[in-house]
Amino acid sequence: METIEDKYANINLNKIYEYKDLPDKIAGRCDYCGSVKFKSSVGGGKFLRECTKCGMKKNI
Repeated sequence: METIEDKYANINLNKIYEYKDLPDKIAGRCDYCGSVKFKSSVGGGKFLRECTKCGMKKNI
């Protein structure tokens, strides 16, 4: 069974994560690098948030 710490330790920057499966460790900050700057886009009924520093992506 995977623990919460394991989820955050094995972040793949090429994958788009679902917010419900991997919520923010610290609200409004990137789980991978801790940055607060994101670029956002909407498409197909989903809101995609991408970190401008490391490129981690989440559907919100």
